[in-house]
Amino acid sequence: MQENNPYLTEEDEELYEHHRIVADKGQTLMRIDHYLKHHLSGVTRTKLQNAIETESVKVNNKAIKSSYKVKPFDVITISLPHPPRETEIIPENIPLDIVYEDEEVLVLNKPAGMVVHPAYGNWSGTVVNALVYHFQHLPTGRNGEARPGLIHRIDKDTSGLLVIAKTEYSMAHIARQFFEHTTERTYYALVWGEPKESKGTIVGHIGRSARDRKVMSVYVDGSQGKHAVTHYEVLQSYKYVSLVKCNLETGRTHQIRAHFQHLGHPLFSDSVYGGDKILRGTTSGSYRAFVENCFELMPRQALHAKSIGFQHPRTKQWLQFDSELPVDFKAVIEKWEKYASS
Repeated sequence: MQENNPYLTEEDEELYEHHRIVADKGQTLMRIDHYLKHHLSGVTRTKLQNAIETESVKVNNKAIKSSYKVKPFDVITISLPHPPRETEIIPENIPLDIVYEDEEVLVLNKPAGMVVHPAYGNWSGTVVNALVYHFQHLPTGRNGEARPGLIHRIDKDTSGLLVIAKTEYSMAHIARQFFEHTTERTYYALVWGEPKESKGTIVGHIGRSARDRKVMSVYVDGSQGKHAVTHYEVLQSYKYVSLVKCNLETGRTHQIRAHFQHLGHPLFSDSVYGGDKILRGTTSGSYRAFVENCFELMPRQALHAKSIGFQHPRTKQWLQFDSELPVDFKAVIEKWEKYASS
């Protein structure tokens, strides 16, 4: 709630406003519990009456009884002690790029810039907001968390394939495959420099950095974090950057980004892990202008979840999906190809 809210009192300072309804000018007299039942979907009359009795419901900033009759222009607020988005996910009509769908599973191609799950700073416009709009009765995941259909996640600025469970059975079955590392996940990354080995495996525990909790660090000695393994292969070198294929054996937060920074080859244009500045080649002249132009074309980490494979929970058949590199990724590779060839 904002400080200029005319109905805010000291008593409300520890509460969060969940709903605000202004009765229209043609509103006929109606009991408030009936009125709210009509205006709020999925809320029982018992819950409304309890909210009224605990003075969570106010009209024109005053506590009322269930028998109160709503009049034109009444301002009705419902305030509760927890933030509204902590448990509530607002359905939003956001288009989804559906690669595959049946009764059990859904495979999406997520664009860069789209957050998977609502969280602080990103309460709307997420994959989950779209899912609850387009699909009914999605499973909630472990411990009843409000994460409908989610089995795994990819970073906001990473594009690519995402598996969604449509039933509790498929949620449990596919989640077990992720836990046992029997799924196949391939990412394409553009990294600074050229790894010494054209093929290799990066092994190192990944955990929160002591200096910045938003950044993941690699702890080779295993003193912190969780076991993480990334297999990689250099597909093409463009003199100062390389296109790398990565296969995840584990799926830790920022795994590929942190592992390649640890290897000395941060992902191109990755601002969190130091890849958004020139790390190879000269820092002046036409080359600098060229690289900055590439950054403008792709102002996010050069990482794409290209393919995914898993066993179908019902048929037990192996499902394998592949995706095209997005436009920004293709454009940057084409520019580096031309640069390297010239």
